[in-house]
Amino acid sequence: MPLRNGLKGGSVKTYSAKPGEVDRNWWVVDADGKNLGRLASEIANVLRGKNKPQYTPHTDTGDFVVVVNADKIAVTGKKMTQKMYYRHSGYPGGLKAESLSHLIDRRPAEVLRKAVKGMLPKNRLAAQQLTKLKIYAGPKHPHAAQKPEEMPWQQ
Repeated sequence: MPLRNGLKGGSVKTYSAKPGEVDRNWWVVDADGKNLGRLASEIANVLRGKNKPQYTPHTDTGDFVVVVNADKIAVTGKKMTQKMYYRHSGYPGGLKAESLSHLIDRRPAEVLRKAVKGMLPKNRLAAQQLTKLKIYAGPKHPHAAQKPEEMPWQQ
């Protein structure tokens, strides 16, 4: 008996990627002069695998991303002085605040890592996907053996 959409009985199977059949690429991104938030959202999509046709929400289908020149990242407006990062030691009165400019001077890779982490889902899969992000403050990285290609949207 034909169904409403004209197809005969039966169903179309939805493809679901298995962890063993995912092929991972290595991408290199130059953060020099790029906006922090826009770059972080693109990196988060690649880490999750949303740029691939076989994207599956519950499976890690993403690629590896190597970011160089993280210390030269750009922000707009007065964010360099007004954007604050907070952490707490767990003790009473242990709240610490640090501006974006101070954090870039102290740990430049941590700024981009925090931005990307905030754009990933809050679960164990995101923690696994964040391990595929490699960030370096300078122009050199030790991943030449993996033959990373330049990101297509970067050119």
